[in-house]
Amino acid sequence: MRDVNSLNRVILVGRLRDKPILRYLARSERPVAHFDLATNELVFDPSKNESRRRAEWHRIIAWGRLAEFCSKYLDKGRQILVEGKLRSRTWEGRDGLKRRTTEIEARTIILLGKREEAEAAAEIAEPEAFPYYESEATEFPDQEPAGTEADFPPETESDEDIPF
Repeated sequence: MRDVNSLNRVILVGRLRDKPILRYLARSERPVAHFDLATNELVFDPSKNESRRRAEWHRIIAWGRLAEFCSKYLDKGRQILVEGKLRSRTWEGRDGLKRRTTEIEARTIILLGKREEAEAAAEIAEPEAFPYYESEATEFPDQEPAGTEADFPPETESDEDIPF
């Protein structure tokens, strides 16, 4: 039975750290894409009487045709809107230790940014795939793990890595 008083929904607008990594699951050959998205916020420091930007990094995962869309049309620094839900999973690393991560499982991706960026992408895009793509599935059943810890870049705390 569905709990009507709960909601797992995430909406982010940010820029990509790098081009998405597209892989295929070993058993089912289902495509899966991983990428990191940076969101910024202004933080005021009253002691210095100044504001500075702080970046927050989010791990995004996309399945199926949405993963292929990401691989084809998303590039480093591209501004996008991602709508999805939080997913947590665990796996065992190569060193035998259990690892845990929380990701945003994308359901919808909308390309944003300057018109020139969008027009350049539109020249190579299929009409039905641009600038908006929604996942074909309404629910994603439990899948085999999307990869090992090598598939995920290390988390950063520094503002030095901001792609914009």
